Amino acid sequence: MTSCDSGANTPHVRKVARPLVTWRRSGGARLCGAIIACLALLPQAVCALSIGEVRIERMAKNLKVPWGLGFLPDCGFLVTLRDGRLLHFDREGRRQTVTGVPIVHAAGQGGLLDIVIARDFSQTRELFLSFAKTQPGGAGTALAVARLAEAGDRLTDLRLLFEAQPHSGGGRHFGSRIVERDDGTLFLTIGDRGDRMSAQDTANHNGTIVRLNRDGGVPIGNPLTDAADGLPEIWSFGHRNPQGAALDASGTLWAVEHGAKGGDEVNRIAPGKNYGWPVIAYGRHYSGGKIGVGTAREGMEQPAHYWDPSIAPSGMMIYSGRLWPQWTGDMFVGSLKFDLISRLRHGDEGLREVEQIRFAQTGRVRDVREAPDGSIWFLSEDRRAAYRMLPIDGDAQYCPPGKP
Repeated sequence: MTSCDSGANTPHVRKVARPLVTWRRSGGARLCGAIIACLALLPQAVCALSIGEVRIERMAKNLKVPWGLGFLPDCGFLVTLRDGRLLHFDREGRRQTVTGVPIVHAAGQGGLLDIVIARDFSQTRELFLSFAKTQPGGAGTALAVARLAEAGDRLTDLRLLFEAQPHSGGGRHFGSRIVERDDGTLFLTIGDRGDRMSAQDTANHNGTIVRLNRDGGVPIGNPLTDAADGLPEIWSFGHRNPQGAALDASGTLWAVEHGAKGGDEVNRIAPGKNYGWPVIAYGRHYSGGKIGVGTAREGMEQPAHYWDPSIAPSGMMIYSGRLWPQWTGDMFVGSLKFDLISRLRHGDEGLREVEQIRFAQTGRVRDVREAPDGSIWFLSEDRRAAYRMLPIDGDAQYCPPGKP
């Protein structure tokens, strides 16, 4: 087991190599990076982080490409699998496949993707699902709502709320994270679908974040509602492939998105703003060629943070501080490429990565969520499992360890 504390004054761009315990800062100095080693692949393990030891518990196993995670008020939870299955786990860890899910386009990066349990689930039993929907000539990102039966074994009253236009024949960049605001409106992230310049065209949904009413309608206050050349669902545009999104304590939306070869971004999302792809970027094309005009252009937003090389970010959570007050307001972002969870913090110099949480269980992290008790859960594609992180000497109130 290896750990080392990290400092707050990390550079705006994080240079990452794998595997490393240190990395190089600008000016030639070296900074210990809190690269975590936790070698046991057991149902429970103890790992060291910058705040001390934590306990890692496996909550579900045998998950084939898990994508999204949602918590139920009865201590159960739901996991989406990209192949189109939705799994329900009760508080004892008993597993069942939920029927009645939408038919998905399970090809390339598409399939059954994110899940969000409605804030009023206890009254409505509603949940939201994003998925790749088969369309003429291809597929598009879609959003549906349904009700979960009391037994947790089936969905009823499935309704399609939204599907992105136009149709696309590509199999990548579906985006697909869902965020529910306090006012009941919904954000859905959508990738550029591999058609780069379409992310600059607000006459289509590619490369955008859309905001919808709970019935799929357009909310009052969307920035392009009265625009002659923009779709009214669009909240922001110029995105490549945002696969993580979360609200901070003030209700501000943040999103994390994949760059190309370098230039993965964390962005503070504001209505009507253009986030630049593919005109500006901090990475390069996979061929090594320059992207657009460089890193800046008037009228286009700058990222709050970016990584170079890319970490392939997926899943994003902004922590409440419930179990670890030291982490209040910190962002946690999964990495598909470097098998870690990146922890970022706001400071005098802006948003910075302050720790890399890496241990054997963080193999290709697809999603990161905070449970109602403050424990931190994550989905590992490589380990085909769902894990939760707890203080070493604390007891979670949400659920006991399951028996998957």
